[in-house]
Amino acid sequence: MPHSRREFLHRAGSAALLCQTGAWMLPAHADDRREVILHARPGTTRLAPADYPETPIWGYDGQVPGPTIRVRQGERVVRRFVNGLPEPSAVHWHGIRIENSMDGVPELTQPAVQPDAEFLYDFAPPDAGTYWYHSHHRTFEQMARGLYGVLVVEEPEPPEVDREEVLVLDDWRLAEDASIHDSFGSLHDWAHAGRIGNWITVNGEGTWRRETARHERLRLRLVNAANARIFSLVLKQLEGWVVALDGQPLPAPQAAGPLVLAPGQRADLIVDATAGEGEEGLLVFRGREQDFALAAFPIRGRAREARLPAPQPLPPNPVPALGDLSQARRETLRMDGGAMGRMRQAMLGGRMVGVRELAGQGKVWAFNGLAEMPDAPLLTASRGETVRLAMANDSAWPHAMHLHGHHFRAIASDGAAGPLRDTLLLDRDETAEIAFVADNPGDWLLHCHMPGHSISGMKTWFRVA
Repeated sequence: MPHSRREFLHRAGSAALLCQTGAWMLPAHADDRREVILHARPGTTRLAPADYPETPIWGYDGQVPGPTIRVRQGERVVRRFVNGLPEPSAVHWHGIRIENSMDGVPELTQPAVQPDAEFLYDFAPPDAGTYWYHSHHRTFEQMARGLYGVLVVEEPEPPEVDREEVLVLDDWRLAEDASIHDSFGSLHDWAHAGRIGNWITVNGEGTWRRETARHERLRLRLVNAANARIFSLVLKQLEGWVVALDGQPLPAPQAAGPLVLAPGQRADLIVDATAGEGEEGLLVFRGREQDFALAAFPIRGRAREARLPAPQPLPPNPVPALGDLSQARRETLRMDGGAMGRMRQAMLGGRMVGVRELAGQGKVWAFNGLAEMPDAPLLTASRGETVRLAMANDSAWPHAMHLHGHHFRAIASDGAAGPLRDTLLLDRDETAEIAFVADNPGDWLLHCHMPGHSISGMKTWFRVA
């Protein structure tokens, strides 16, 4: 069906369209000793409908998403990052509990990699699960241009499924010619919800579908790679279980009801295609006014007469257990600022600065009254110490708080510990407490994973001695 420019922009402003098969082949298992080039460079890809030009992007190996890296648990990931961009960059391995020097945070764990320069990333992921990698320099622009990919760490004994699909959710802010709109440094975006796009893709495609047999069992690895969009998801004519969040297995599979993925978060689902012949199973995004299908699984044939039994839990990863919470060290982190917020001033450059001057310097958020990366750590923990961190979102906007180098558990008011996560969504005026074992030595970032919020004041760091 032809699309006019007006129709395209109208429909793009709401969400993605349904669905056309995308061939995204997964590479073979990585050789434990083999070095591979990971080249960040400009490229083009088809995001918009066919009667629009291809979109210029920045991508790893010039593609969006970048190449999927698959290793078995404990195998080494060896990637020589080559920066073919016109500005510095670095690669952060999101959710991986690796040595600090490999974390990819410029000015904290490594210098930024200059144009035409290289950096060797070499690490062995200790945990199986769904992880991803992305730029961590000028992230608000570089990630919005397409610099991200998926890292799958396979369990020694994967669950019994017929097929696996990695689904990377993103939204893009496109101009009328389908180019990426250049409003990367919009202070308005930074002070509100962040850079919300007008065109949603799955695996870099505006339309995505894959033929599936009735009662076929799928493992879906979902990754939210958007700058700021929060995806509220439901399944239709797909029934199953959530088996892992942020790469970490749940103690028992949970029925796959409505699922919220904040920027940076992931979820592993095991689902059965329950739609009938000629129907479709759908992964659906619940928008404010209307639901939209993000991915479709049209039914062709039958895999078996009846559904398989419920899956067993995935094997746990070697994440250290929390210590005695009553004896744990306690710290606090207060988030303030943004449009319609109550912040009137904050510390910047060693002095108290009013909101107008803060905005003039691109700072509209603060952690504990500080609107920039602090010189001193938020906390210094001894290796193996259990830390409790109480967080309060005193703003009118949600924030996705990401902890580097560790996984944490949210602690309920009755002291119950939630599932392991590396990114936690806090809604407006919401409070939460997390606890983690500081077992990974180094200096680690803690920040909002809406990159516009992070660059404009919402980042700090902690030290594990």
